[in-house]
Amino acid sequence: MTTAVWDEPNLVQGDQTYQTITDTVCRIAENPRPPLAWFIAFAISSSIAGVFGLLIGYLLITGTGIWGNNNPVAWGFPIVNFVFWVGIGHAGTLISAILFLFRQNWRTSINRFAEAMTIFAVVCAGTFPGIHIGRMWMPYYLAPYPSSGLYMWPQFRSPLAWDVFAVGTYATVSVLFWFMGMIPDLATLRDRAKHPIRRVAYGVLSLGWTGSATQWRVYEKAYMLLAALATPLVLSVHTIVSYDFATAQLPGWHTTIFPPYFVAGAVFSGFGMVLTLIIPAREWFGLKDLVTMRHLENICKVLLATGSIVGFAYITEFFIAWYSGNQYEQFAFMNRAFGPYSAAYFTMFLCNVISPQLFWFKWFRQNPWAMFVVSIFVNIGMWCERYVIVVTLSRDFLPSSWGVFTPTPIDIAMLIGSFGLFFTLFLLFCRFLPIVAMSEVKHVLNHEKNHPHEIIEA
Repeated sequence: MTTAVWDEPNLVQGDQTYQTITDTVCRIAENPRPPLAWFIAFAISSSIAGVFGLLIGYLLITGTGIWGNNNPVAWGFPIVNFVFWVGIGHAGTLISAILFLFRQNWRTSINRFAEAMTIFAVVCAGTFPGIHIGRMWMPYYLAPYPSSGLYMWPQFRSPLAWDVFAVGTYATVSVLFWFMGMIPDLATLRDRAKHPIRRVAYGVLSLGWTGSATQWRVYEKAYMLLAALATPLVLSVHTIVSYDFATAQLPGWHTTIFPPYFVAGAVFSGFGMVLTLIIPAREWFGLKDLVTMRHLENICKVLLATGSIVGFAYITEFFIAWYSGNQYEQFAFMNRAFGPYSAAYFTMFLCNVISPQLFWFKWFRQNPWAMFVVSIFVNIGMWCERYVIVVTLSRDFLPSSWGVFTPTPIDIAMLIGSFGLFFTLFLLFCRFLPIVAMSEVKHVLNHEKNHPHEIIEA
């Protein structure tokens, strides 16, 4: 009789203790000289972010004519980038809230990365509606409030108005959830700080945390309540973003599959970005014992599952278009695949449907740099998905109204600039704040020491 042995990797590796976990995480913020790779990455990303700021200034002076937007593609790159970045922000809340409620211990070590990523992605997303109005000195036009002085009365049945509330609520709860989770770790940094400025800064941020039993009891209850509040937001935000398209009477957009399709795609893209960020970070900051292969492998499995859902949605869209018998709907999807934007469509399909299937093979799930390459493909594919949805609007009901959307160099530079802003914020977070939830990792370490991982024999 053969014997099969299953030995699940630990969530915390090496001969770790509470003290070594604290030292490993705190030294990242305490070290006066971060890794050279951090300096190089920060120089590049902050330069790109600076160019992004200059381009926004140029936009304000010149007007939205510097973009490739036209009629019928009036939204163009700004809405593509907005939907892309909102989607990226989904994984943070999923890992933080839903996996917390389901008591999934593998979320520890990566939840802080994902939460920070959510905040910074929402910042990037919020930039684009702001500059899309063309007159940023009138941002209150974005707020759906009734005003006779502005001669406008918002249509509260419009999903564009719901967007403001959904994304605003999501951003608020995400910031609260992220900050609250850091309080015990900020207090640790405060207690270890030697420079008075750092001690004061971390002291203010830690809100007088002492770690007493009473504080922990209140903290854990509040954390649980925030997790419960944040969980429905994971579903609601991108559902409402999808309504921006689905409620329009346009072929290719007017479909009920959009809400689940958008949510699955958002989770997929968010986990892809988590891999993109976490693999270099664990190398640069020596976190391999805390962010282990088990964490990375689980992320790969989520990518495989959500990528398959997204692929199924692509196929279903074609089936429904054929089954509906609606000639405009059928033309819209044939135009996506074989029209002037077919390159973007097949790039989307290859990156989102084919590349995650590599994670069926164990080698890809255990090779961090192979995962990194696949995660880049996922990011590219998900941006292309939003691009395809928006720009194929250039061919709707009447051939006389058709047009071709061509992005200008400013469009492309602003897209790259948003990545510069995102990575700049993330690198600053890595440098000055606790990037791993020390208190939660210690809890998992204690659990694993008392419950050694199982060996199953048959």
